Amino acid sequence: MDEIEIPSHFLCPVSLQLMRDPVTVSTGITYDRESLEQWLFSCKNKVCPVTKQPLQGDSDLTPNHTVRRLIQAWCTLNASRGIERIPTPKPPIDKTQIAKLIKDADKFPDMQVKCLKRLRSITLEGERNRSCLEAAGAVEFLVSIIKSYDSSLLLEIESSEGSEVIKASDEALSILYHIKLSESCLKRIIGNDNEFVESLVQVLRNGGYQSRAYATMLLKDIFEVADPIHLISLTPEFFSETVRTLRDQISQQATKAALKLLVELCPWGRNRIKAVEGGAVFVLVELLLGSSTKRTSELALIVLDQLCGCAEGRAEFLSHGAGLAMVSKKIFRVSNAASERAVRILSSICKFSATSRVVQEMLQVGVVAKLCLVVQIDNGYKSKEKAREILKLHGRVWRNHTCIPSHLWSFYPSS
Repeated sequence: MDEIEIPSHFLCPVSLQLMRDPVTVSTGITYDRESLEQWLFSCKNKVCPVTKQPLQGDSDLTPNHTVRRLIQAWCTLNASRGIERIPTPKPPIDKTQIAKLIKDADKFPDMQVKCLKRLRSITLEGERNRSCLEAAGAVEFLVSIIKSYDSSLLLEIESSEGSEVIKASDEALSILYHIKLSESCLKRIIGNDNEFVESLVQVLRNGGYQSRAYATMLLKDIFEVADPIHLISLTPEFFSETVRTLRDQISQQATKAALKLLVELCPWGRNRIKAVEGGAVFVLVELLLGSSTKRTSELALIVLDQLCGCAEGRAEFLSHGAGLAMVSKKIFRVSNAASERAVRILSSICKFSATSRVVQEMLQVGVVAKLCLVVQIDNGYKSKEKAREILKLHGRVWRNHTCIPSHLWSFYPSS
């Protein structure tokens, strides 16, 4: 097709490709539907790409049948040159059709399986459809199925690898995650109580790996916008199951979501204590031992820094044989942000939990040598100052050790 000159009025102004489903907006410009919907929904733009005049979402998209027929005729004329005729596009689904589908499923329980299969296909068809699902009340329908997680309702799903039978609640969870809910919708489904959150915790406890991953990512989205009352009322089981997701390392996406979830929750109320009691500190150190990605290491260090802000967290950290060595090792090896967090963790330990055994261990595993490097290398003012504080704090123990350069001895008291 590259060798054939396509008439300019057949090209989409956004993608510069031949339009397959031309639609005209209120400004009079014609675009390919897929490209324009990506511009409007995925990229969150609300203006015409060419004129920059305001548009009202999908209500402004009018199918341009004349241009489509002209393109199809042009394709037919050039069939001998390898141009395939574009098929006539199916009309997009609207909110009324989705609402009727959900109403039938609510009225006749045996229709729920059929409804879920249809909602799945609608979700996968594009961003516009996902917005329609949210507006038509599909979210509330899916939430109600997830809340009945113990239900025995099953459905058969076809895939490239064959067919499999799964729980209806697992399928509802998958669809709900892929809708990519808006902030207002996320706030609405958490409501005035934590019933939906408790349902997701049940998925974390009893679900398969894929469902647990979806539940974790959905919880992360919910608590990024939730009100403080929801952040401080979480159960210890919530944290133990989130930590189990980290320990099992279901997927990189689920691991990052679980870490972001802990970053969001730990500063509130007694959440740090609940996370520590759920085994978070040990799992985070193990994650640092095996972590190969920059962002995972950064997030793990942020959570560790938060947990070491309490005595229970510091005690758990020091009980792990590799804790001090691993945090020290991450300085200069990940990013400036990670180095700053690592120094903060070491500072918390040195200020509040530095027994003689801990101080000697810091010397033996190379923590002191790494802190000396922080002082000498331009790595940010805050990290340098904290490193200096640590070195001064335990100067009488470390002063004469060979890892301390002679020009840094001025930091230490003489006796």
